Amino acid sequence: MIYSLNGILIYSDHQYGVIECAGVGYKFLASTKTLSQLPQKGKPAFVYTYMNVKEDAVDLYGFSDTKELELFKMITSVNGVGPKIGIAILSDFTADSLSLAIASGDAKTLTKASGVGIKLAQRIVLELKDKMASGLPSEINVAVSGDNSVATDGSSPKDAIAALVQFGYSHTEAVATVAKCDLSKPTEEILKQALRLLSTKF
Repeated sequence: MIYSLNGILIYSDHQYGVIECAGVGYKFLASTKTLSQLPQKGKPAFVYTYMNVKEDAVDLYGFSDTKELELFKMITSVNGVGPKIGIAILSDFTADSLSLAIASGDAKTLTKASGVGIKLAQRIVLELKDKMASGLPSEINVAVSGDNSVATDGSSPKDAIAALVQFGYSHTEAVATVAKCDLSKPTEEILKQALRLLSTKF
């Protein structure tokens, strides 16, 4: 098992990169996030890796950090989610927005990723919702009650979601929109971003 690559970047495009280690070039597929963080060609590069062994091929997948790697492993543990779909999901979502969408049960938002239909998205939510909720950092942990209301406790994303629900938006729509915002911002800024996104729909 190849755990990581540490060498010189000799090639990269929008789908994969190649890092030369001790004279051997290792090709790895990666999310747009990881690929965007690679250095210029000829510079030292490092990625964590996941090796996928099939009957007719051995593929490497690269990750900029262990958080992305662990999310990839979690997503691909779901039946029907292969490595390529896992990479597609990580390309369309940040780690926080993906965790937020799954933990809140918002399957519809996941369908924006290439290759993810509504049935597969629902399966991902069903199998990973509890795991994601327990692993969320406190600042984005979403507490959803049985009637789909959101209990606030000072968490900016949760408060923004609650405000949108108060404004008349559905819980699902509020979660999906907040998931697209910068979750590190205070409640007021997240709410402004969310309202701007919602206004473009009309």
